[in-house]
Amino acid sequence: MTVPAPRSGLASPRLVHIAAQASVSEATVSRVLNGKPGVADTTRQRVLAALDVLGYERPVRLRRRSAGLIGLVTPELTNPIFPAFAQVIEQVLAGHGYTPVLCTQLPGGATEDELVEQLVERGVGGIVFLSGLHADLSADPARYAALAARGVPFVLINGFNEAISAPFVSPDDHAAMRMAVGHLAELGHERIGLALGPRRYVPSRRKREGFVDALAAVLGRPREEAEPAVQHTLFSVEGGQVAAGALLDRGCTGIVCGSDMMALGVVRAARGRGLDVPGNVSVVGFDDSQLIAFTDPPMTTVRQPVQAMATAAVGALLEEIGGSPVRRTEYVFQPELVVRGSTAQVRG
Repeated sequence: MTVPAPRSGLASPRLVHIAAQASVSEATVSRVLNGKPGVADTTRQRVLAALDVLGYERPVRLRRRSAGLIGLVTPELTNPIFPAFAQVIEQVLAGHGYTPVLCTQLPGGATEDELVEQLVERGVGGIVFLSGLHADLSADPARYAALAARGVPFVLINGFNEAISAPFVSPDDHAAMRMAVGHLAELGHERIGLALGPRRYVPSRRKREGFVDALAAVLGRPREEAEPAVQHTLFSVEGGQVAAGALLDRGCTGIVCGSDMMALGVVRAARGRGLDVPGNVSVVGFDDSQLIAFTDPPMTTVRQPVQAMATAAVGALLEEIGGSPVRRTEYVFQPELVVRGSTAQVRG
């Protein structure tokens, strides 16, 4: 058997190297590279991924034709959670033979409607929307009905809208707030605030509702007392910094955030006032985006189940494309609290 020559010009790898990288047997690697049947699709993908990681060209016999194009419409990519979703979605699509087409919305660039029109003109088989206009309650949901009328299947991630008839995939924002508030309360924090993005977004509203409910359930805080502890700004580092200023003025010793980027802004604002995190202020993020475990301090956060959500979204879309309509409902996934160094026992 001839192993494909490396792009780097180094000697060809031995089967043992590919097998070790893919965590499979050498016999399995041999079957995959020779295009023989009897290997599970997931295993075959691991072997192909191992070739890619080691820097070697795939054999021509393994290069299959694309099953079609699938559009992925995302917001800007500066927030690491969006590339995280995009990477998993593209991997799952590629595993099913589809070619993903990434469309990113940038300030001053093409709008979501313009991107969708370009995708439809290119004959995409379906579209995945990630935190798009469907999550903005000020946007007209009729655009999605028009897309469905054109026979284009689609699925939507983050931002359930009952006016849109389509499969939705979301994290449980209410559960996320219960976890975050409960964690801070266990550490002795009673003055807890919430930094969020704009009110018009569904995730913001849900987190706000969950936060207020959690304060009532965990700390017995009346709703009218809990509402002022929520600050709406932007889903960004700068937004978190602005929100933190108001919450610190209120005497908050624990701050929950609508995103990891906002949490970084809260840490910046606290340090700007000479406060220590977590010595004086405990901070909880949301997403568990890439590298957030390596910040200073490592960020306690509520992890979105990106792998499960992205896989479910693609699965629902492919069912639609295959002619097996999926229920027009919301599929809700449970988040996970990841405790690191940005939260600590409240000081007396």
